[in-house]
Amino acid sequence: MGANHNIKRYGELWPNYRIELGIKILEKLKQWVIISGGWAWHFMSEMNHKEYKHAHDHKDIDIFVNPKNVGIVMQILLEEGFEKVWTRYDHLPSNENFRRYEKVDWLDIGREVRTTIDFFESKTLKSIQVNGWNVVEPETLLSFYSNIHSSDKCWAVQKAVQLLSQGKNPVGNPLLTKNPLE
Repeated sequence: MGANHNIKRYGELWPNYRIELGIKILEKLKQWVIISGGWAWHFMSEMNHKEYKHAHDHKDIDIFVNPKNVGIVMQILLEEGFEKVWTRYDHLPSNENFRRYEKVDWLDIGREVRTTIDFFESKTLKSIQVNGWNVVEPETLLSFYSNIHSSDKCWAVQKAVQLLSQGKNPVGNPLLTKNPLE
């Protein structure tokens, strides 16, 4: 589970380059993956929302891939310059067959940016289509915060729990990205 947020930092935004690099690789993988974690909340949020750091996590990209599509997804990642990165989770027994891939880009501003993709396999995963993106269905996604994802303090996660408990669909709801202090 994620650590409590420092509310003094609630106005901080993700840098545009982080979002642009994520979208760039997700566009190439779009037809073969189901997006999970912070990027799923990103696509379930209102279009053109502010990219608050505490609304949803963009530190990495979590994807699920049907085993029949693993080869093509791995090929695309390698063609795009991603490399397999070994983690402490690689040798643990798992139904998801976890892998991590990373790529380092150098930006024109002289800054190094690492893009991390956490890659899970699944034959059966409840997903929905949101604005052309396959994302993990909200209730299923919330269930991952006990074992796969860790940022359960993000505003989107907290508001999705609240909305679903009220029988409301969180998809497209402005509360997913609303600063709770405003």
